Amino acid sequence: MPELGRAALAVSFGLVLYALLAGSFAAATRRRRLAESAQNALVASFLSTLVAAAVLIVALVRHDFAFEYVARLTSRELPTAYTISAFWGGQEGSLLLWLLVLTGYGALAVRTNRRATRDVIAWTVPVLAGVAVFFSWLLVAVASPFTQQAPPADGAGLNPSLQNPYMVAHPPLLYLGYVGLTVPFAFAMGALLAGRTDERWIVATRRWTLVAWTALGIGQLLGAHWAYVEVGWGGYYAWDPVENAALMPWLVATAFLHSVMIQEKRGMLKVWNVTLVSLAFGLSLFGTFLTRSGVVSSIHSFTQSSIGPWFLGFIVVVAAFATAMIFYRLPMLRARTQLESLVSREAAFLYNNLLLVALALTILWGVAWPLLSEAVRGESVVVGRPYYDFFLRIFGLPLLLLMGIGPLVAWRRASLRGLSRTFVVPGAVALACGVVLVAFGAGSSIPGLIAYTFSAFVLTTIAVEFARGASARRALSGEPWPRALSSLIGRNRRRYGGYIVHAAIVLLAVGVAGSSAYDSVREGKLAPGQTLRVADYSLSFQGLRERQGANATEVRAVLGVRRGDRDLGTVEAGKNAYTAERQVSNEVGIRSDRLTGEDLFVIAEQVNADGTVFLRVFVKPLVNLIWLAGLLFLLGSLVALWPDAREERRLALRYDEAGVPASTT
Repeated sequence: MPELGRAALAVSFGLVLYALLAGSFAAATRRRRLAESAQNALVASFLSTLVAAAVLIVALVRHDFAFEYVARLTSRELPTAYTISAFWGGQEGSLLLWLLVLTGYGALAVRTNRRATRDVIAWTVPVLAGVAVFFSWLLVAVASPFTQQAPPADGAGLNPSLQNPYMVAHPPLLYLGYVGLTVPFAFAMGALLAGRTDERWIVATRRWTLVAWTALGIGQLLGAHWAYVEVGWGGYYAWDPVENAALMPWLVATAFLHSVMIQEKRGMLKVWNVTLVSLAFGLSLFGTFLTRSGVVSSIHSFTQSSIGPWFLGFIVVVAAFATAMIFYRLPMLRARTQLESLVSREAAFLYNNLLLVALALTILWGVAWPLLSEAVRGESVVVGRPYYDFFLRIFGLPLLLLMGIGPLVAWRRASLRGLSRTFVVPGAVALACGVVLVAFGAGSSIPGLIAYTFSAFVLTTIAVEFARGASARRALSGEPWPRALSSLIGRNRRRYGGYIVHAAIVLLAVGVAGSSAYDSVREGKLAPGQTLRVADYSLSFQGLRERQGANATEVRAVLGVRRGDRDLGTVEAGKNAYTAERQVSNEVGIRSDRLTGEDLFVIAEQVNADGTVFLRVFVKPLVNLIWLAGLLFLLGSLVALWPDAREERRLALRYDEAGVPASTT
C-alpha cells in the first residue's frame, strides 16, 4: 500500500512536470498537438493523485499504523468520521488535499474551456502545472504521507480540538477556496503570456472565482462557529494569524469580483484586476504557509514542520513572476476609457476596492509584523486585538455604507439631485433606526450604533431595489408578486444574487456588533445550590455529572437557568478527558434564544475535586444572526452562480462579433 501511494505521487509529479515543460514549449511555438498532450497530462495527474489520496484514506480507515502519518493522527478509539478527517488534520495529508483539489480544478477548468480562448488555454496549462509541480515535489521529496514505521499497538490519536463535526467540513472548504483561486490566477497569467488582455479570461473564470470565494466565506463561518462551540473562550473570532490567513484572500477576491464588473462594462481597471487576482492567489499561498508551516503559534495551527522555507521561496517566485508579467504587458493593459465622474457606479466600486484591499493589507501587516520583528530584532512583537478592531472600524464601516450606495448609483455619471431622491427613503429609515436605538440605550457603543444605522440603510436600499424591480416586472407582465419577484431574480441572477449576499453581510455586521459591543460577562466560583446572575439570567449550580463518551470521559456541571420568572431548563458545561490523546478540552454550554438571536454561553473554567466549579458566563445579543448570515450568503452565492441562459447568449453574441468564441464556465 505505501509503495502504491508513493508511486502514484511520483507519477503525478512526472505528469505535471511534463505539462509544465511541454505545455510551455507548445504555447511558445504554437504546436497544437503538443499543447493538447500537455492538457491531457494535467488531466491524468488528477487521476494519479486520486489514487494516492485513496491509499491514504484506506490506511486511515483500516488503522494501518505502519503508516507513520496514520499512527500520529489517529487511534483505534477515534470515531470513523474523525479518522477520515485526519486526512487533512496533518501537514502531509493537507498538502495531498491541496494537490488533489488543484489537479481536479485544473483538469475541469481546462476541459470546460478547451475550445474557447485556445491560445490562452495553451499558456494556462503550464501555469497550473507549475503550481502543481511545487506541491507534488513537496509530497515526493519533503513531506510524504506514506512514510513507514514499525507499527505500534495504537496510534497517538487526533488533537481533541479537531474532534468536532465542524472540523470535518471547515478545512476542506478552506482548501476549495485557497486552491480555487489558482484557476483565475492561471488564466490571468495565461492571458498575459498569450498577449490577450481583453475580458475573455475573466468570463472564462468568473464562476471559478465565485466558487472559490463562496467556499472561503462559508469555510470561515464554519471555522468561527467551531471556535465558538469548541475552543471555549467565549468568542468566534480572535484575529488569530491563521484566522486572518483565510480572511485576507477572501477580502481581495471580493474586491476582484466587484472590479471585474467595471472591466466587463467599461473596459477599465485591467491592470488593477490582474493585480488583484495575483494578490489573492499569493495570499492563499501565504495562508497555507501560516497554517501548515508551524511558523506562528495558533490554536488553529496543528502542525510543526520544516516546509516553511520552501513555501516562502515559492511565494517569492509567484510574486516575481506575476509582477514581471504585469509590467511586461503594461502597454496592452491600458484602459480604453477613463473614469468620468467621482459620483458614479465605477467610482463607488473603486472606493469599495480600495477599502477592501486596505483592510486586507492592514491585516497582512499585523500578521507579518511579529515574524519580521523576530527575524530582525530577535523578539516577536505581537499585534493585539485593538489594532485590528481599530482598522476594522476605519475601513469596515465605510464599506458597509458603500454596499447600500454603490449598486444604486448610475454608470458613468450620477447627479447629486438624482441621488438625493434615490436615497431619501433609506436615509430616513436609517435615521429613524438610529434615534430608536439611542432611546433604547444602544448609544453606549458609538461604533455599534453606527453599524446598526448603516445596516438599516443598506437593508432598506436592497428592499427598495427588489420592490422597484418586482413592481416594474409586474406592471409589464401582470404576474402576481411572488412570480414577478422570482422572474426578476431569474432574469438577472448575478445582480440580485449580489444583493442577497449584501444582505447576508449586513446580518453578519449586526450580529458582530451586537455580540461584541453589547455583551455581558460574569464569572464566579459556585458550590452546589449556589447561584450566579448575569444580565437578566440566573444560573443555579445543581451538581456534577460524569459519563463515558466514545473517546473521552465527560464531566459536566449542570446549571438550572431562569430568566425573570421563567424556568428555561438546564445548560451543561464542563471538560472532556481524552484517553488516547491524554489531553483535556473545554466543552461549553450554550442556550440559544431563537427569537432574539441571543446566546447564554457558559464556560466551566475549572472543575474542582471538592465538587465546586469556576464559571465564566456570557450573554451575547444577536450572535445567532452571524450563523443565519452564512445561510443567506450561501443562497446569494448560489443564485449568482446559477447558469443564466440570457447572459450566455449575450456573451456569445459579443464574442462572435469579435471573431472569437466565449465561455461562461
